[in-house]
Amino acid sequence: MMVKNLFWGLLCLGIILIFSGTAFAQPMELPPIDISIGEEGASNWALGLQLILLLTILSLAPSIVIMLTSFTRIVVVLSLLRNALATQRMPPNHIIVGLALFLTLFIMSPVFGQINEAAFQPYLAEEIAEEEALQLALDPLRVFMFEQVSERDLALFIEIAGEERPANPEEVPTLVLIPAFIISELKTAFQIGFLLYIPFIIIDMIVASTLMSMGMLMLPPVMISLPFKILLFVLVDGWYLVIRSLVTTF
Repeated sequence: MMVKNLFWGLLCLGIILIFSGTAFAQPMELPPIDISIGEEGASNWALGLQLILLLTILSLAPSIVIMLTSFTRIVVVLSLLRNALATQRMPPNHIIVGLALFLTLFIMSPVFGQINEAAFQPYLAEEIAEEEALQLALDPLRVFMFEQVSERDLALFIEIAGEERPANPEEVPTLVLIPAFIISELKTAFQIGFLLYIPFIIIDMIVASTLMSMGMLMLPPVMISLPFKILLFVLVDGWYLVIRSLVTTF
């Protein structure tokens, strides 16, 4: 339900932005911001710093959110699958990224639901402060990352950071957990990609040896093997198997 509401919300927002182009054509009046240092300008200086910090966070927010979710594993596996099929740019990049985004919303919907109930809604109701809302929002993400991270990768970054061995997951710093989670996702994605490559490599070897035995050395094997790869992928319902296996890994 949350994914459905988010989809329709984004769709309505896009329609509003398209049909309100005239409103954006009018000059916008920004509130004056004085960053002069002094007794009278101290509050304005703090406001200016907060505005710069907010804009920085907003510009990095998509990358931060993507790297803390299942998006990394999904998009890498789908890209490796396309390379294994040797279909060049089919499916296109925007289709792969779009499919990865919607699969990420599907997989992360329970986590996003917890964040919405525990942090976002209480913050909108002014029941909690920003710091508490941020911590409450991080807790479900930390639980998700701990379920996927490798202990070896986590120990690596704890050693690099010079931290003592934590007694429980709550003592692991978030800045240590995030890079460990990312490289664990990359390792898992490449392991899945290796398994996807095996049947297609077998087809390439069979086609290449057949062409060589027939003396057709000038004919590129990829031209013959590509239709057989696509046929095999369609016959076994490849997209169903790949997506099902990929989603169930979380």
